[in-house]
Amino acid sequence: MAGTGASPLKRAEQFIWLTARVLEQRRFAHHFLGGSADSVETALAAYLNEDGGYGHALEPDLRGPVSQPLHTAHALSVLDSIGRCSGLRVERICRFLTDVSAKEGALPALLPSQRGYPAAPFIPIVDDPAAQLLATGPVVGLLHRNAVWHAWLFRATDFCWAAVDALEKSHPYEVEAAVAFLDGAPDRARAEAAADRLGRLVREQRLAVLDPERRAEYPVAAGYAPGEQHFPYDYARTPESLARSWFTDEELERSLDHLAAEQQADGGWPVNWRQWAPGTALEGRPLVTLKALLTLRAHGRSVG
Repeated sequence: MAGTGASPLKRAEQFIWLTARVLEQRRFAHHFLGGSADSVETALAAYLNEDGGYGHALEPDLRGPVSQPLHTAHALSVLDSIGRCSGLRVERICRFLTDVSAKEGALPALLPSQRGYPAAPFIPIVDDPAAQLLATGPVVGLLHRNAVWHAWLFRATDFCWAAVDALEKSHPYEVEAAVAFLDGAPDRARAEAAADRLGRLVREQRLAVLDPERRAEYPVAAGYAPGEQHFPYDYARTPESLARSWFTDEELERSLDHLAAEQQADGGWPVNWRQWAPGTALEGRPLVTLKALLTLRAHGRSVG
């Protein structure tokens, strides 16, 4: 076991081997230990359904076998992270996205097929769900960033532009989805202008904790868990993100200091969203840990 004097990466490695699912173990090995992308894709395939979507609690807050947009978005992000977001695998995913889109041509967060299986109480199940930027933005941005072209993208892209342009009052997860879309949108001039407006909204509505030492002074969004706040690094996961310009160097560095300090004694990072079942929290922490390590490394922080 890694001792208290071990590096953040070594401590996180022990946490991953101790607690993570096979998929997160293989993702960690790929990103930090020279493991193969093939092994990640093999583990991800266990969550794939015959309809081309993903299920089986790939996104831990949705249990059960049925395919859902949030699971499938998660799968796409994994494929993107290993450079496999192309070819027949993505064509099949896009067919699934087409089949499950709402009348707006974009994705709802949750399909009614989830009914009868456990799900987080903060994700409501309705019979005729509307499309949401929260579900659609990250998928559209990721596909554009990978130069994927599919008929589904035309209406879905238009939906995202309309949703981003209409944002006046928002909450952190919706802003994250908007950033994910804008970072991949092909019209870069329009994306930069939209991001500039969104950044002003984030600062005016205090949707980012700019000084972790004064965290209590920043509001928690309605419906969020106590302490479920967002920091500059949550929006600007890489220096290349359009959200990077929203924050001064000092603000970003303070937030990264905070992120590094959040590593727990067992080597993992904590989950700050509402915990409603023991298994979901257990599966969520390795995901948060991977994201923290990748974010710190992307911003030039040494973790090893």
